[in-house]
Amino acid sequence: MQIQGHHLSYCSNIHPGETWEDTFQSLKDYIPKVKSNLGIKGPFGIGLRLSNQASETLISAEKLREFKDWLRVEDCYVFTMNGFPYGDFHHTVVKDHVHQPDWSTVARKEYTLRLFRILEALTPIGQEGSISTSPISYRHWFDANLERDKVLQIACDQLAEITAELHHLEQKTQKTLHLDVEPEPDGILENTEEVLWFFRDWLIPKGGAWLVEKLGISSAAAEQLLKHHIRICYDVCHFAIVYEKAEDTFRKLQEEGIKIGKIQISAALKVDVPSDLNERQNLQLKLNPLAESTYLHQVIGRDASGKLQSYPDLPEAIAILEETALEEMRIHFHVPVFLAHYGNLSSTQSDIIHVLEEIKKNPVCSHLEVETYTWDVLDKALRQELSSSITREMEWVINTFEK
Repeated sequence: MQIQGHHLSYCSNIHPGETWEDTFQSLKDYIPKVKSNLGIKGPFGIGLRLSNQASETLISAEKLREFKDWLRVEDCYVFTMNGFPYGDFHHTVVKDHVHQPDWSTVARKEYTLRLFRILEALTPIGQEGSISTSPISYRHWFDANLERDKVLQIACDQLAEITAELHHLEQKTQKTLHLDVEPEPDGILENTEEVLWFFRDWLIPKGGAWLVEKLGISSAAAEQLLKHHIRICYDVCHFAIVYEKAEDTFRKLQEEGIKIGKIQISAALKVDVPSDLNERQNLQLKLNPLAESTYLHQVIGRDASGKLQSYPDLPEAIAILEETALEEMRIHFHVPVFLAHYGNLSSTQSDIIHVLEEIKKNPVCSHLEVETYTWDVLDKALRQELSSSITREMEWVINTFEK
């Protein structure tokens, strides 16, 4: 659907299923219900998540034709895809494996190219298509900068290859497709300054050199192509966790000519650390059930001076609660966006409201995607039947955006 000049949907990674058959069945089960619940009479956008396994099936002409026929009957369209999780994303231990394979591997490149060929076939003429992807790799896999730099060099070459393919597709089809790198806590790219560093010191010089050699173009033309087809996915939860303000990030990226391709509307958990020891121990008890085994829940805390302290997962942060000097902690936990408080815990919902207000003044991109996927590990009191839960999320975003 379109709202305030933006395409809006929810990410289908909320639905379990690694095969195309399971993915398609989930879309059939939930998309019509959500569309009806929202009262959408016109076209309804879909944020599609395909595993590598599902993409290998859907790429066939027969399956694509079947899916396009269903989209036409339901008056739906795909405008964005989530290409970050490669394999199973539900009912398994995901943790740091969500970054595997990373951008130093051929598998990641081939998976992404396959997604783009699917997206090109599904994208209506005259409409942009976006795919979000991992922040290159997971930083804690590397003990030294030399190891990390080898990954970055390969990643830049492969992102340049993606760029060349998307440039060719645009010339052939007049469809603009872009890959949106998604910074997140403990990714090689975590915050705005690291995005700027990556473009300045790696992607433009290293990836640009690849394009100059392979396409026979100038360095300036190579930079223009890279910035056209490689963009940033601004996940509101992720940038809230690192305590960054949307207007600052938008301004810094725009000054460098770096585009935002997609905004993922998501909220993190936020807790104020009490001064009283007994209250801190009670907070530990409240947080313990959230330290579950499926996803990484990185934590970044801030003390009175504004200094930040990172923890790779929630158990490490819980363990230091009794003696820490931190005043606040923000937890990578994609909680429902429509709630600002969860009992004595709260969320970064205010950051979403701020982003929606900001893009009315400064529309940095046209793709908006609600991404809440942790329903299975949330308190049962917060759960409803899934289509109702999705509808509730979408309604809150629509009502907030249209105020």
